[in-house]
This record gives sequence, C-alpha cells and structure tokens, in this order.
Amino acid sequence: MCEILIKITVITGSSRSIGAAIAKRLAQDGASVVINYASNEAAAKEVADEINDIRSGTAIIVKADVSTVESCKHLLDETLKAFGRIDILVLNAGIMGSRTLHEVDEKIFDESFLINVKGPFFLVQAAEPHLKEGGRVIFFSTSIAKNSAVTPPYLVYAATKGAIEQFSRVLSKELGAKGITVNTVSPGPVATPLFLNGKPEQVVTAIANTHPLKRIGTVEDIAPVVAFLASPEAGWVNG
Repeated sequence: MCEILIKITVITGSSRSIGAAIAKRLAQDGASVVINYASNEAAAKEVADEINDIRSGTAIIVKADVSTVESCKHLLDETLKAFGRIDILVLNAGIMGSRTLHEVDEKIFDESFLINVKGPFFLVQAAEPHLKEGGRVIFFSTSIAKNSAVTPPYLVYAATKGAIEQFSRVLSKELGAKGITVNTVSPGPVATPLFLNGKPEQVVTAIANTHPLKRIGTVEDIAPVVAFLASPEAGWVNG
C-alpha cells in the first residue's frame, strides 16, 4: 500500500470503471476523494458511500461536465469548499471515438477534443494555483498513441491522447519548478464498457492474445499504478 497521508484528490470520470477503482484505491491509501460524474449520480453516490462506510466524510460527489471551463471551475470550487485544498488531480474522464477519416464529422471531432483535451487542460490551469510542493497531476492516455499499428477508426481518439502526452511532457517542466509532478498513465486494453462496447468476443480474444499474460487488463490492474504516482515515493517520477 502506498501511504498518501490524507491528500485531497480529484478524480474526473470516477463514478465507474477505472475512475471508480482509482477512487477506492486512493481512499484505501488514506486520501480524501472527490468523485466526479457527468450524469450518473446513482453510480457516483454508490462509490462515495462505499468509501464513506469505511472512513466517514472522506468522499464527496460533484456533478461537472469537464468539457467546459465553467464546469472545471465548479469542480475545483466544490473541492475547495469541502476540503479547503487540493493535492492530487487525476484526469481520467474521456471518450473513445471509433471513426475513420470520412466518418468523422464536426460534432464527433469537437466532442472528442473538448472532453479529452480541453477539459484536462483547463482543469490543470484552474488547479495549479492551489497545488503545493508534493502535488500530483496524473493524466490518462492510451498505448495506441505511440503505436504505429493503430487502425484507422482510432484516428481522432489517438490524436487527442497524443496531445495529452505532450501536455504531460511540457507541464512537468513548468510545474516541476513548484515541486509538482506531472505524469501520464497509458493503459493497454482494459475490460471497461468503453473498451468492450461494440467489439465481438473473437476480437476481444484476439486482442487479449497479443498480451504476454493472454488476457485483457482490469481496472484493478490500473489503480495501483495511479496510487504509486500519487504517493510520496513517486516524487522523482516526472514527465
């Protein structure tokens, strides 16, 4: 277990899947967590209740569509109102489009960049004045952002995550001057509804067989990686 010592953590898109697993793991390690959701209040409340049943008052839920600057500010305001500070920012919220060049319209393009790129950027901008030495910013990308074998339907999705990886490299230098680390977690295929949606069983099996362990990742595989990056032990891991 990576001891976090009562750090205040905001996790975007944390009412289910990877985000929910991260919230539970960081709470287990001692953090107070802000469960962010866009629409599924019941799911967010379920995650918060599970955490609060163990340590009362350590989890709250905040509704915010993190594709807009106004909502990003609202999320930070509610965090500061509840806990007085912010120490760790986990930018997990995102969408995965699956369209080839001629299938992408303006709506799909804008939606992907608003949620996957604009939201994380302005949330970090809003949080930066409140982050102190030892603070953590953790972005989420994908293994296909660097994969030359990426298939055409992931064109826009891979482009958004390429932007995120550059954010991490450049911001690590700017925020590093304040003692804040900035890193990106890039999972391979993980068995979430977002990944499994629309994929036939034989496709999932074929993808699993490309992995040394011959399986798809789970949310429990990802949460400990974030827990490490959020911990004091990861202070030398940056960018």
